[in-house]
Amino acid sequence: MSAADPLLVSPVPGIALKRVEANGISMRYAEAGSGPLVLFCHGWPESWYSWRQQIQAVAAAGFRAVAPDMRGYGGTDAPAELERYTIFHMVGDMVELVKALGETQAVVIGHDWGAPVAWHCALLRPDVFRAVSGMSVPYSPPGYVDFLDSLKKLGISTFYIQYFQAPGVAEAELEKDVRKSLRRIYFAAGGEQRDPTKGFGLLNPGGGLLDNTVDPETLPPWMSEAELDYYTVEFTRAGFRGGLNWYRNMTRTWSLSGPWRGQPITVPALFIAGSRDGVLRFPAAKAQMDAYPKTLPRLRGKHILDGAGHWIQQERAEAVNGLLVEFLKGL
Repeated sequence: MSAADPLLVSPVPGIALKRVEANGISMRYAEAGSGPLVLFCHGWPESWYSWRQQIQAVAAAGFRAVAPDMRGYGGTDAPAELERYTIFHMVGDMVELVKALGETQAVVIGHDWGAPVAWHCALLRPDVFRAVSGMSVPYSPPGYVDFLDSLKKLGISTFYIQYFQAPGVAEAELEKDVRKSLRRIYFAAGGEQRDPTKGFGLLNPGGGLLDNTVDPETLPPWMSEAELDYYTVEFTRAGFRGGLNWYRNMTRTWSLSGPWRGQPITVPALFIAGSRDGVLRFPAAKAQMDAYPKTLPRLRGKHILDGAGHWIQQERAEAVNGLLVEFLKGL
């Protein structure tokens, strides 16, 4: 596409938006700085834009910071076939993006769904990804039990990931009013949400994702109206289907992961999360973090930031930037 492409107009001074073909899809990515490559993988429902403050800080510290819109999001292609959203597709995207950028190695950093992508990048291709940082979602080696099956065995049928499984259902709910949906989701999972009875982890029987969330009167201090506007434009244009298809491939990914069951990550690693992140209340999260001496033997730090919620790199940008730069410079 030409430089006149409106999707390549960056809302952040000093960060350029570019496009490249990688792994059979067209990917839009944000870039700043020069030096060793650092790759940022965002989660749901987000965008390269979620990393805007980290891109600037890491670039200023002497690195080449690159954050793509992940497969199915924003200005990156969203393949029509549901089965093209496994974790192996995502790792392939990141490996080929490194090559397309003219590099041979990168440090990979991920948040939310981007964390499993980053962990798997380091697990599957340690030759390419020389270090890894995951945020919010702890590392756990591929296991013997499918997550969705385990929910059924526990008698759980209203977990939000189960609601996401049927194509079209969550899309219809969330796309009815994109700005309102995002506002509710961001507030529900953020550190400012203090009502334990509200949220979207477990849904009301027969209800939607947003039914038990709050529409805040004002946005939390870490997000401005203009920033919410950017996300709204992105999801209004691209829709939610691509991102939701990641959830619809969890069982497929699990079934393909047999060769790596129980495998540790052997490169230097860093974990960051917020103390109020609902992901840390998932039943297995504590055991996963307790196992880090075996599963992340080269862990350089596990940081739980007090009072922060799920959107850690936006809620605590300065602290996260400091931890990342220290980690990167220490490699």
